Amino acid sequence: MTYRVIQIGTGGQGERWCSTYLPPNVADGSIEVVAAVDVDPEQHENAQNHLQLDESQCYTDVETAFEAHEADLCTIVVPPWIHEAIVDVALEHDVHILSEKPIADTLEASVRIAKKVEQAGVKMGVTMSHRFDRDKTTFRRYLRSGDPGSIDYLVGRFTCNARSYGAWGAFRHEMADVLLIEGAVHQLDFIAAMADSPCKTIYADTWLPEWAEYEGDVQALVQMRFEDGTRATWEGAKANAVTLNGWGSDYLRAECRDETVVLDDRTIARYPYTPEMETVVGQDTDTAETVSLDSQDKWGNTWLVEQCIEWLDGGAKMATNVQDNLQSIALIEAARRSSQTNEPIAVQELLTKTLNSIEI
Repeated sequence: MTYRVIQIGTGGQGERWCSTYLPPNVADGSIEVVAAVDVDPEQHENAQNHLQLDESQCYTDVETAFEAHEADLCTIVVPPWIHEAIVDVALEHDVHILSEKPIADTLEASVRIAKKVEQAGVKMGVTMSHRFDRDKTTFRRYLRSGDPGSIDYLVGRFTCNARSYGAWGAFRHEMADVLLIEGAVHQLDFIAAMADSPCKTIYADTWLPEWAEYEGDVQALVQMRFEDGTRATWEGAKANAVTLNGWGSDYLRAECRDETVVLDDRTIARYPYTPEMETVVGQDTDTAETVSLDSQDKWGNTWLVEQCIEWLDGGAKMATNVQDNLQSIALIEAARRSSQTNEPIAVQELLTKTLNSIEI
């Protein structure tokens, strides 16, 4: 079956959806994009050029697009605080949803969305594209192979030189808690996926250096403890002097019983434990072996579109379905509260309390 899609958001990241993520799925016949929406009509050319839409299929108003076209699925690529209003329109028209991360800009809004979707009986996925990048997928599969042994702790780094206004998209420079909402939502998500265990507690320290041209905090140090005892630490920064591991070039290290496994700028190396080389002096890295990256046709959001279509066809539920993806937004909300209170936050307790407090 070919699913009819309305693409919502064609500028900024929406341009990438039009040019890169949707076309392979159009080409294989799984989707047909029937309309596109963006409040800026100048951005409609992205849908016209890359998706071969006619000007008459492009709209500045979401409701008008849904009224004019029969659709099975909508893809949402707009700022997080707009997500809930668009989800409401999709549900009114009984249309399935695939949305850019995060579910919404707050945990409360995210829970409302998840409950509305469940109540309506439609399917909604969230594109946690970093988790399904080629390098992170390979890293995760390798950890789960059992070869490195049990995980002791994980270390992640996402540090950038993007301190000047507009360097990370103008709207982000005016957001509160922007690093957590727009950055850590990916990073903490794939770290938790590597741990493969619910996060029990999180402690976060976030701040805004005087030289950073942002309204919200853009630097963070985060500590996580998972229910199986695994620990993780994450360093995030948008206002450093140099970009060490920017968007898509992540650093992640897994310290395991039998190996140290390191991802750095899309290259994975494993360092097996060698008893005769034990030392506390100098470096012990001569045993490095490269882990070959997995191969397949689609990665990231392109793959997640395919996963969504397979789910709509009756296949396995997307790992990033909206109900399960509440874990991701709960990590961000818990980190926000931890930074505000200077106390660790019990993540599962926070999520359960929020779920119980909201009725639809």
